[in-house]
Amino acid sequence: MASFTLHPITFAAAASTTKITYRAGRNGSGIPRRRRQPVTCKAEPSGGNSTVELAAGAAGLASSATVAWSLYTLNATGCGLPPGPGGALGAAEGVSYLVIAGLVGWSITTKVRTGSGLPAGPYGLLGAAEGVSYLTIAAIAVVFGLQFFQQGSLPGPLPTEQCFG
Repeated sequence: MASFTLHPITFAAAASTTKITYRAGRNGSGIPRRRRQPVTCKAEPSGGNSTVELAAGAAGLASSATVAWSLYTLNATGCGLPPGPGGALGAAEGVSYLVIAGLVGWSITTKVRTGSGLPAGPYGLLGAAEGVSYLTIAAIAVVFGLQFFQQGSLPGPLPTEQCFG
């Protein structure tokens, strides 16, 4: 009686990186052998500059909080944040909007160039800041839309006396 061995046969998907080669068996039939091909990815390795990623993540999260406070104040009073001591709070508000815009721009550029978003960064701060920045952009659109429909225009620069007496 002849002995035989069963070999499992699996079919690879069209996008698989499996290469099938054949070798001759004892009876001359070809037995498929699968050899894995290396997979290449366009994404950058996560070994970037961790100091920059940490700083950008922390600044993005702090800026998102400042913009959220500004949007709440704008929706409630029709004015932005008060200038604060020496104008520091108003300056922080303006810089925060720029940081959010910069972080979203960096994210979109990275997504177009590599096919994936920003790396998570140390402690996941950069990835968190990226996600929260997109939510902040959505909140900006909602609050500015509410201002437009309630008042008929977007909020413009108002004199300091009118907003903060």
